[in-house]
Amino acid sequence: QLPEQQQQSESPLSLGRRVYLPALHSVNQTLAKGGRWKDVASTQARRRSFLQGFCKSYSSRKKLQTHLVPLVSRIYVEDRHKVLYCEVPKAGCSNWKRVLMVLHGLAPSTHNISHDDVHYGKHLRKLDSYDLKGISTRLDTYTKMIFVRDPMERLVSAFRDKFEHPNSYYHPVFGKAIIKKYRHNANEEALRTGSGVKFREFIQYLLDSHRPVGMDIHWEQVSKLCYPCLINYDFIGKFETLEEDANSFLQLVGAPAELKFPRFKDRHSSDERTSAEVVRQYLKELSEEERQLTYNFYYLDYLMFNYTSP
Repeated sequence: QLPEQQQQSESPLSLGRRVYLPALHSVNQTLAKGGRWKDVASTQARRRSFLQGFCKSYSSRKKLQTHLVPLVSRIYVEDRHKVLYCEVPKAGCSNWKRVLMVLHGLAPSTHNISHDDVHYGKHLRKLDSYDLKGISTRLDTYTKMIFVRDPMERLVSAFRDKFEHPNSYYHPVFGKAIIKKYRHNANEEALRTGSGVKFREFIQYLLDSHRPVGMDIHWEQVSKLCYPCLINYDFIGKFETLEEDANSFLQLVGAPAELKFPRFKDRHSSDERTSAEVVRQYLKELSEEERQLTYNFYYLDYLMFNYTSP
């Protein structure tokens, strides 16, 4: 949040200076027309106002100095409909990437796109792959959207997905390191495979300032993935109202009428969805102090998006 004079004198591309990104896109003019968009407009105005109020208070206490390019490393670009989507894992991101691929003409339907194509096909460009002018122009003129989720639900969902099912990456890379450091008297099989990580061991890793392995986007804070206080998102969707929010957004950006946000679960479709009740069962495995520290870890995400503390 820069003073007006500073906004005029500093280019958003001035690396090493505080970054100022443009005001909200014209999607809000569409929302303002009223009619059937009245409820959508009201919800979006409330969410943006809450976030901006938090950012104004937070930024006044902490000066945010950063470069432009790292801010946009998680943002996907869809040029046909001029959409920018910041990926938040475990908040509908797989299906959002399917939708972007259909919007871009890369597939006829979201149902024809496999999980591997979504995540490993490299069909979609990220914003940081453009030059500085390309980044700035798109931030200034495209509709920027983000979808978020209750932080604890997102965390438990990530743990269940990556550690309770066979996984050729997370078990040997994260699982082995976690078991080795946090499980006393671990057997040779667990140390060899990295399978069977317990939720409490995972939380010990998460809260450890000297983690044996680094962070991962599936449990990184949204504040560090999408920088909501530096990028003015036009549309803030929530996982809790995913289908309604997503289909409203698609209509706003002029998507084909037949394109609807997918309802299917991307993987492990037979598993119970991670709900508030499921989260409660996992949190019972933690001590009171561990629960508080985990909440503290996601404190900014709770505040930014007006989620109730668990």
